[in-house]
Amino acid sequence: MSKYAFSLRHQPIALAVAAALLAGCSVTPTYKVPDAPAPSAYKEALNDADKTAAGWTAATPADTLERGPWWQLFGDPILNQMADSIEVNNQNVAAYAAAYAEARATVAEQRATLFPTVDLNGSGTRSGGGGNTATTNAYRANIGASWEPDLWGKLRAGVGNANAALQASAADLAAARLSAQGELATNYFSLRQADAEKAILDATVDGYARVLQITQNRFDAGIAAKSDLLQAQTQLASARIDQITLVRTRATYEHAIAVLLGKPAGDFTLPAAEWKITVPDIPTGVPSTLLQRRPDIAAAERRVAAANESIGIARSAYFPSLSLTGSYGYGAAATGGLFNASNNLWSLGLTAAQTLFDAGATKAKVQGAEAARDQAIATYRQTVLTAFAAVEDQLTATRALAQQQDLRKAASEAADQVEVQLLNRYRAGQVSYSDVVTAQQTALTARRSLVQAQADRQTTAIALIQALGGGWHAPQE
Repeated sequence: MSKYAFSLRHQPIALAVAAALLAGCSVTPTYKVPDAPAPSAYKEALNDADKTAAGWTAATPADTLERGPWWQLFGDPILNQMADSIEVNNQNVAAYAAAYAEARATVAEQRATLFPTVDLNGSGTRSGGGGNTATTNAYRANIGASWEPDLWGKLRAGVGNANAALQASAADLAAARLSAQGELATNYFSLRQADAEKAILDATVDGYARVLQITQNRFDAGIAAKSDLLQAQTQLASARIDQITLVRTRATYEHAIAVLLGKPAGDFTLPAAEWKITVPDIPTGVPSTLLQRRPDIAAAERRVAAANESIGIARSAYFPSLSLTGSYGYGAAATGGLFNASNNLWSLGLTAAQTLFDAGATKAKVQGAEAARDQAIATYRQTVLTAFAAVEDQLTATRALAQQQDLRKAASEAADQVEVQLLNRYRAGQVSYSDVVTAQQTALTARRSLVQAQADRQTTAIALIQALGGGWHAPQE
């Protein structure tokens, strides 16, 4: 064979390799982060004195920024200890961590498609037949490779799709972690609220028992009516029923905390402890970087990017696909001379394929991928709108609850004074027992409402921190 003939035979392969090396074209649309509706300022963050807004810049996903241990703002060592273990023990977080690991493996798998696949094969056969058929041996050993040049960016789009999915999975993991931490803190403070209400009811039951004894003495002396005694008994029984209900409520929160910590509910006990009624001062003029760190927004944006890459994968079907193969090895009838130079075997191959007619299937796939991208964009924008609304809701609740707590505290103090005064007047025979019962019920309700308001302020602070995407670090002075 002439040198010229050899070069002609290999010219298609050389051209294909050159095309693969020079190919910089891609049929994937250029990606741009979708525009999303954003207000110029938080409406509920307006200063009540001058109605001027705090500084604000447009939000963009930045969920990879470091988050601070925001739960430490509440100054509760028990909560701090439990929240630190969420990362290790919470099974929902563990599931998202496993999903993230799976996404990383998918990226590695997709990247591998950009490189040739190399195989090593060996075989040995012995064949024969009846009569005068001779027995023959055949041995073969070869190394082969195959490679699909990424002429139209299909493989790169696959890698891009996997990378975007990986980043979305990382954001999902951050969201799961933040959700578990927020739920833990909310359940913990609700449990402490139940402890505080239980303490109020314990003191109330003791007081009602003393009043019942006073009423019993007055009834025995013929001073009080039987109805007074029955009212005192009813009120004491009702307070004890509320005690039992609170015990049940507290147990429910305790069980929920156990699940969040990855522990069996039967093996977890959280003793009563001092309730630190600390409400962190979260500035209403929050910089936009806090909203940028919402992991659900980042996940939604990354899924738009993944959907955009899927369009490139679908469009690549319009163009021919090429595959290069090659192998080199040896074949012989005996193992002794298998690797002699005279027994070597080699092959080079080029495969090209082009769909000529598919009744519009490729076009339909492209349209479907474009529609999926548009759906992802709409989901992203809806996520942003929901995030802004959540922040506004919590800012409104924060301001309203602060005002309500002051009013409930004043109401509780006034109700306590009325209760004492009417009880003294009843002992002096100046008012009926019904007046005392009404005053006692009002005072108890006011005390419990104050505790509820204090707990609501803490849980609202947690919800605001979650709405802002987690913790933050105050700027250094």
